[in-house]
Amino acid sequence: MKSSKKVMKFTAFLAALTLTAGMPLTLPTGSFSVSPIIAQAEEEYKDGNLTFMLYDDHAEVINFDFTATTAEIPATVKGLPVTSIGIYAFNGSSVTSVTIPDSVTYIGQWAFAMCGSLKEVTIPDSMEHIDINAFQLCSSLSEVSFPDKFVKISGGAFDSTPWLDAERTKDPLVIVNGALVDGRTCKGDVEIPSTVKYIASGAFQRNSDLTSVVVPSSVKEINDSTFFYCDNLVSATLPNVELIDSMAFDGCTKLSEVKLSGKLKSIASYAFDDISASGTITFYGSKETWDKVEKPDDCEYLNKAKYIFDENAQPPEDEDVAGDVNMDGEFNVSDLVVFQKWLLAVPNTELKNWKAADMCSDNYLDVIDLCAMRKELTKKL
Repeated sequence: MKSSKKVMKFTAFLAALTLTAGMPLTLPTGSFSVSPIIAQAEEEYKDGNLTFMLYDDHAEVINFDFTATTAEIPATVKGLPVTSIGIYAFNGSSVTSVTIPDSVTYIGQWAFAMCGSLKEVTIPDSMEHIDINAFQLCSSLSEVSFPDKFVKISGGAFDSTPWLDAERTKDPLVIVNGALVDGRTCKGDVEIPSTVKYIASGAFQRNSDLTSVVVPSSVKEINDSTFFYCDNLVSATLPNVELIDSMAFDGCTKLSEVKLSGKLKSIASYAFDDISASGTITFYGSKETWDKVEKPDDCEYLNKAKYIFDENAQPPEDEDVAGDVNMDGEFNVSDLVVFQKWLLAVPNTELKNWKAADMCSDNYLDVIDLCAMRKELTKKL
């Protein structure tokens, strides 16, 4: 059983290692989620220096002429919207400039990795997810323009780029519109800002200068390897976290104090492995609730820890976002539409957070608040 566990853990470690390695591992394509959209492939199609895979309802860039220097990705190919740039699509190519249309929602793993001549890139408003190591080792990439919205940026997406180096000099917590991309140069006790709602996998890994961390209530998940081998981390406070993924705190040998949310649902295997310190875990809930949390039976750290169950403690509430009446975490046109329908008494229209619509702060909702909301939204657009 022990040898089996070691093999499984070694496999998981190899996956985590790809976040910092200069070269991607050679693994079966089936190990990856190439695109967030699942559809049946129909045909491969080449157009100039780009090759696409055409699906029933979208197209994906899958290859680029290795010797070409410029790429202008079209918004549509043969009538299909181009929604993704696939795994390895531009990897190691000579591309110096690329135009990504406002139809692409996903950039795949290692898609532009090792493109040493790529100097700048503009991420379109349509983007939703930039996957692991997407621009890793782009040694000339100094300018990255992001849309004014949350984009999920996975671990190592911009590792070993001048852009990341420059951002670290501004602030050791590299944050892009609510996504914490990197914290490996942070020192001492770190309190992550409440504006952060997502922390990339491996964001703090191997940071020996990190001694304590407080995660805001807006963060619901600690992704894999987030604090992997932060060997001087003593304390971690996770007031609203519902999931702690594999190897999240693996190798945090001095971790002695952990504060966990009563909303916690799952702790993955190896999340708290290789920790020599004796832990005190404060759980903001009852022992009965803790016993229902899905967790590994053979985790020595969890099994030997001292537990404090505090049913009265309440994690800090998420801060209201002005205008966010539908409570999706951001203020946009959909909030304006919902509020307008509510004022017009359209049936079945609900304001999930009426206070967010009170733009005049007078505890009364009317058309003046709607006008103020429109004005604020115009500023954002």
